[in-house]
Amino acid sequence: MKTKHMKKKGQFTPVGCRRVVWNDALAMQKQRKASNKRLGPPKDRIAEGPYQSIPKNAELGKTLVTVAKKTEDRAFLSNCPVGVMQQTLRDLDAAWKAHEDSKTGKRKGPKVATPRFKSRKDTRQTARFTRSDRWSILEDGMLRLPKIVDVRVTWTRDLPSGPSSVTLVKDRCSRYWVSFVVETDPADDILPPTDGDQGIDLGLARFAVLADGSHIVSPKYLRRAEKKLKKRQRELSRKKKGSNNRDKARIKVARAHAAVADARRNFHHQWSHRLTRENQAVFAETLNVRGLARGRLAKSVHDAGWSQFVMFCEYKATRRGRAFVKVARAFPSSQICSACGHRDGPKALHVRTWTCPQCRTRHDRDWNAGRNVRDEGRRILAANTTAPPTPGPGALRR
Repeated sequence: MKTKHMKKKGQFTPVGCRRVVWNDALAMQKQRKASNKRLGPPKDRIAEGPYQSIPKNAELGKTLVTVAKKTEDRAFLSNCPVGVMQQTLRDLDAAWKAHEDSKTGKRKGPKVATPRFKSRKDTRQTARFTRSDRWSILEDGMLRLPKIVDVRVTWTRDLPSGPSSVTLVKDRCSRYWVSFVVETDPADDILPPTDGDQGIDLGLARFAVLADGSHIVSPKYLRRAEKKLKKRQRELSRKKKGSNNRDKARIKVARAHAAVADARRNFHHQWSHRLTRENQAVFAETLNVRGLARGRLAKSVHDAGWSQFVMFCEYKATRRGRAFVKVARAFPSSQICSACGHRDGPKALHVRTWTCPQCRTRHDRDWNAGRNVRDEGRRILAANTTAPPTPGPGALRR
């Protein structure tokens, strides 16, 4: 939901107070961690002195909120709802836990760095209100946030249930959004079974070629907006650093980039929705986007946004009771004849059509790859495996 007509009076107070409490708590924790580290491990001490306990939420809340707002330096904390500051301490605790779990291997995925200090110049600022803050949705659709203002909201949909919390978000182009936490029944999203499946071969000239022969035209939003982006960036470079005009020009640049990102995201949502709605199973190839983005086609690769599209297809398929399978990136989808299974070997990128020497079938490179991805996805789905052996049947030379 997007908010409108935010009044300037007091609108940054919860965000600023949240930032101060976060930084104060993080500084206290880091100081004690550094002091303990200088002493060395308990069994192999390198210095003398007592270990200091790392402060938890209860101690931090009492020291940095209850006591601090009675002092002259932190008196402005009284203008912020207590729930926002308490939630900030919980978020900091969760950030430390994610970092520790990442170090020990309990948390999978990329390594999580230690929490960092927040700045008033950060491009994304948030403030979360819980039920204890007594926020409410008025009858006329306005959102009443304590100690701020009544906010007019552009509602994108009706809330399925009573929200438990609301988060106010300010993005880099000074747009405000509100996000609600609600409870839903997962069974409501399950779609009735349907026949058919689809293989997807992603590309640049055409965004995707499907196994049934159809294709999705590449919109190339970034390429189309380059002229406007260049103009906005040139205007920004001519403004004096630190001036209000430079800040206004920066917001114009951010809004131009946000328009491109929003259009691309909407395009991905529409096609991922359509593919998962019309097909019982969707198969896609796993691409090394990070590697491709380091080459001469980097701008086009980022403009396509393959990773976001595949992620949308995956979560929507899971939510709707559909099957989504990723085919290993080493699978030679462009080398195999989808008619007879003969593997013809690697081909240069400029080769867009080729004839199978075994069965003499003429193939469109992308369409043939889409059909091979579909066939390999069917095999993986039938075997009920998550890590498919590569290459699969038909990938060996005959």
